[in-house]
Amino acid sequence: MTAPRTGAARWLLGRHDAPWIRPSLYALLLTTAVLYIWGLGASGWANAFYSAAVQAGSESWTAFFFGSSDAANAITVDKTPAALWIMALSVRIFGLSSWSILVPQALLGVATTGLLFATVRRGFGPAAGLLAGAISALTPVAVLMFRFNNPDALLVLLMVGGAYSILRAVESGATKWVVLTGVLVGFAFLAKQLQALLVVPAFGLAYLIAGPPKLGKRIVQLLLALVAMVASAGWYIGIVELVPTSMRPYIGGSQNNSLLELTLGYNGLGRLNGEESGSVGNASARLSEVGLTRLFNSAQGGQISWLLPAALILLVAGLVITARRARTDTQRAALIVWGTWLLVTGLIFSYMQGIFHAYYTVALAPAIAAVVAMGAALLWKRRAELFAALALATAIGVTAWWSWTLLGRSSDFVPWLRLPVLIAGLLAAVAVVLSVRLTARLALVAATVAAVAGLAGPAAYAVQTAAEAHTGSIPTAGPSVSGGRGGGMAPGGRGNGGPSGGQNGRTFGGGAPGGQNGRSADGSEGAQNSRPTQTGRSSRGGNSGLLNASEVNTQVKALLENDADSYTWVAAAIGSQNASGYQLATEEPVMAVGGFNGTDPSPTLAQFQQYVTDGKIHYFIGGGGFARNGGNGGSDESGRISEWVAANFTAQTVGGTTLYDLTTTGK
Repeated sequence: MTAPRTGAARWLLGRHDAPWIRPSLYALLLTTAVLYIWGLGASGWANAFYSAAVQAGSESWTAFFFGSSDAANAITVDKTPAALWIMALSVRIFGLSSWSILVPQALLGVATTGLLFATVRRGFGPAAGLLAGAISALTPVAVLMFRFNNPDALLVLLMVGGAYSILRAVESGATKWVVLTGVLVGFAFLAKQLQALLVVPAFGLAYLIAGPPKLGKRIVQLLLALVAMVASAGWYIGIVELVPTSMRPYIGGSQNNSLLELTLGYNGLGRLNGEESGSVGNASARLSEVGLTRLFNSAQGGQISWLLPAALILLVAGLVITARRARTDTQRAALIVWGTWLLVTGLIFSYMQGIFHAYYTVALAPAIAAVVAMGAALLWKRRAELFAALALATAIGVTAWWSWTLLGRSSDFVPWLRLPVLIAGLLAAVAVVLSVRLTARLALVAATVAAVAGLAGPAAYAVQTAAEAHTGSIPTAGPSVSGGRGGGMAPGGRGNGGPSGGQNGRTFGGGAPGGQNGRSADGSEGAQNSRPTQTGRSSRGGNSGLLNASEVNTQVKALLENDADSYTWVAAAIGSQNASGYQLATEEPVMAVGGFNGTDPSPTLAQFQQYVTDGKIHYFIGGGGFARNGGNGGSDESGRISEWVAANFTAQTVGGTTLYDLTTTGK
């Protein structure tokens, strides 16, 4: 007699599972954990922009709640802070290190794999669940982001949780599952704002079509879910908006110190139409790739698209097969959930004209994995029918060809793998068509070869991604590809539109020694804090101080730490990445003037002058990335502050870094 299953095993494993299922699932989860955790420390602070906020949140509960960039609460990051909360709690428990920041992200990835398995297996069996989990876990951009400290890890887990919940609602018609879906999407909003809402059409459409209750009740239940979603996200927005601005940090990424403006503008409609106030990216580079082929191009293709053609083929085939089933059919409902998720999110990513980075596509990984696994399971069972056999064979053959194409973009990366993947995939496709004439064992061999051929390419990219350190604001997975933007930088990256970066193709401050036009505000050159970092893919070609954290000289570190308790901020620096390096090195508050891009109007020149008069800031650090004209409708207060400091205080060079002591009498 077997012991009763408790905890996670209740929804991961069935009561009468075959003996191979439990060890297979445990092997999948263990492999995922190793892939996501092994060697994490090599990435250091990863995205120092968020690591600095995590450090601040571990020191100050106010900074924790608002997601402040520093413990003195000058300005927040440009996102809602739910993802930071998990990492900050880890740092409070285990101390500040790259491991305490990044391991929680990796565990979110393992949880996503397990939850995706549980979701797919309910309607399509454990084999399909295992396949979905494996595809998602090995997607290169998923490996990247679950080993990184951006908000996407929590976002993806909560969205998969929403899919699980709405499909449970389709099975039972229970209001609690519909409402829970709204709650999960609401909390996903607190991780990455409006991107979480891209799955709402999928969840709403699936339940509206397939929910067991009558139409009127289904509509009421969905309205309750909407209320739950708004409440789960709105409580935080309400508190932030109601707290007087004098009692909280400035909302980074906004021009009017408003979380609503940040949500609807810079992180909302601005991402769709390209009108993100304060951004300094190269808009022409973004617009040149807008269209249906964006997810397949050199910048995004190797990140996410390995099985995307197969997913589209299998989605159509699955919907055709289930078209005449009962309205409440759970398999068709699952196809609607994951298929609509895939289509809506994919189209938005393809056509959005604002800031877009390749790593955003991690939101597609669970949908692609689920659709491929579900479609393959449906068609395999009906492979005796010509339509099913041909559709499945086409998906396998197209995947083999596309893997061959993607591997060809990195000619120096595992060149021996390209041809075997193509041959094995094509042979497996032929075998699937002939599988009804094969023995059960040979048919299983054909299915296994198809799975291995389809996963070999992304698995190679996944291992390469896990083996390499990643730092900075625009990381990418896998090896360098021909035709891609150098150094792992996605076209139109935030604050950088390619090699030249900056507004109008120019680099401002970060990426060049000192301040504007590659010089310090006082005209000196050679500031160490502006050198491109040499660690990690995303640093190659990036701009230190704008896209990567500053390198902090030991002499500068000692200088900032000296008498640190006498000041609210031991230093101020233009741009959050520039400031983050000094803050993480000293674990003391460093003011990020102008927020991420240096284009937020915080602080104003008058406010900064008052801070200096009150003796709250010790040093001003020369350099840092900022657009002299305020970027796309942003503020140029950071430039005015830099000029004022240079005109009124004496510059000193310490270890190659330009510093101004703001406590001196000035020039």
